[in-house]
Amino acid sequence: MSLLARLAPHLPYVRRYARALTGDQTTGDNYVRVALETLAAGERQLPTDMTPRVALYHVFHAIWSSTGAQLEDGSGLEGGDDATRRLMRIAPRSRQAFLLTALEGFTPSEAAQILAVDPRTVERLIAEAQSDIDAELATDVLIIEDEAIISADIESLVRELGHNVTGAATTHDEAIDAVTRHRPGLVLADIQLADGSSGIDAVKDILKRFDVPVIFITAFPERLLTGERPEPTFLITKPFQPETVKAAISQALFFHPSRQKQAA
Repeated sequence: MSLLARLAPHLPYVRRYARALTGDQTTGDNYVRVALETLAAGERQLPTDMTPRVALYHVFHAIWSSTGAQLEDGSGLEGGDDATRRLMRIAPRSRQAFLLTALEGFTPSEAAQILAVDPRTVERLIAEAQSDIDAELATDVLIIEDEAIISADIESLVRELGHNVTGAATTHDEAIDAVTRHRPGLVLADIQLADGSSGIDAVKDILKRFDVPVIFITAFPERLLTGERPEPTFLITKPFQPETVKAAISQALFFHPSRQKQAA
């Protein structure tokens, strides 16, 4: 199989990544072009111990390092959207680790291969990026959860990230009443609620009123992952890991369009 055939399925994604990383379409595309030209000329080889996609991103970063790029030129910031400006305020290495995992879907181990560092370093960089994001996008959170202990655990995680919990509902009606009284900037919802009502229905009714990022935290993911209708971007299965919830909150707030419009 030719080099182009091996890499073709991954090119749109590495271009997306390069553009997000640089904050500028032209700059990002130029670096991808240089990486491909270097590969085509035989000046660099795709590492054989990596998958083709991981190897392509690895070469991209190697090219970046060899040219002395610093990711801080800010060439596209004046015309960029709020998400781009927020990204460019994150320290370069943290920005890379965050985008590789949050935007491109790589595991920390894969991101470590791409960046030529150890997985612990990647996890530290991601945590630093999330801290920067959470500090900038602090918001009001509604928790829809009928189990008191779990609700308290989630509230503790939310407050650790610097957010404010404005309501903790245990039923559909309580959830609707809570958003009527105070519009949240984020909703964390279970599926099966105290009185037999549905967290899915509560979220649907909330989204009819306004656009807000939602994270489902549930022991019944199969009720959402049916393939029969649009499925949630953020779905966490119980029992959950605290760091998984924190990461999902950071990503939901950062990438959701309504949050981008509200950010200053």
